[in-house]
Order: sequence, then structure tokens, then C-alpha cells
Amino acid sequence: MAKITVKGHEFNAPLVRDSFDRRAIQYKNSILSLLKKLGLTEDDVEVHLQPVAYKRGRAFAFWYLNGERLYYSYNQSRKFVENLYVVLKVIEGEINAVLNEEKTVKQFIIDFSEDENVEEKRKEARELLGVEEDCNDLEIINQSYKKMAKTYHPDVLGGSIEKFKKINNAHKILKRELS
Repeated sequence: MAKITVKGHEFNAPLVRDSFDRRAIQYKNSILSLLKKLGLTEDDVEVHLQPVAYKRGRAFAFWYLNGERLYYSYNQSRKFVENLYVVLKVIEGEINAVLNEEKTVKQFIIDFSEDENVEEKRKEARELLGVEEDCNDLEIINQSYKKMAKTYHPDVLGGSIEKFKKINNAHKILKRELS
């Protein structure tokens, strides 16, 4: 079975061939159980389920810990249920690191902190960099970023510091999402 590495965690690539909706519910319940290990309740956690889990779609979870809004999403797989599996495995790896004292709760919070409108910012970043709305290929994003950065660099004739800052910020947002 193929291995994938996401956010520094290596695990078997998801391969869901049947019972998509049931498995999505199982993955959601597993995420809730994992976050309970940090003292959270179901009221502190939101895991969105799509009406049809075998269709393409971004999976995400957000939760509140120590007054901070934490968020993680994934959209690289072909099916929503497979994306949710990856969200589960990343959260599982990070929580195990906290429980095994390999990572502090503070670092856990830093790693998952996101603004409430992060999805909108990602959409705007893709538009600004001129890539497709559903582009998840970091190489394509990097190429577009480099091309625009050369064009708008403040040291280049016709460059703009404001536009350059926006391009850098857009690249950072997408790089964080896809790394």
C-alpha cells in the first residue's frame, strides 16, 4: 500500500472503496474521540460532513482550545471521505505527539491556528496568483509566484511594493496549506 506524508506524518494512503458515508461518520467520531483526549467536548469541535462522501470535496475540522480557534483541512485526495481520513491521521499524529510529550500544547496550538475566514483567503490567494481555484500543486503555485514576484519586485522598473507584499502573503497562505 502506498504511503503518504502530510505535515510530517507518514501513513498509508487512504483507499476507501465502499460504505463512504458510514466511513466518513466513523472518521468524524474518531476525530472527536482524539480531541477529547485534550479535554475538549463535542461542543468545542466542528467536523463538517458532506451529504455524499464519495464525491470530491475539502475535508476540515476546527476546534477551540485555550481560547484559540484551531483548524485543519485537506483537499488532495479524489474523494471527500479520503480527505477526511487524512485530516484524522494528521490530528491523531499531532495529539499523540502532545500526549507523548514530544510537542507542547502551545506548539500544537501554533501549528493549527488559522483565521475563521482562512478558506476565503486561500481562494483569494489562488486568484491573485492566477492559478485554478482547485489547484493543489505547490510546484505550479511556486512557478506562478516566482513569475509574479519578478514582475512586481520593488527593485524592478514598474514594480510595486504593495503588490509584491500581497503576492508574498498569498504564497505564504497557500504554502502553509499544502506543506
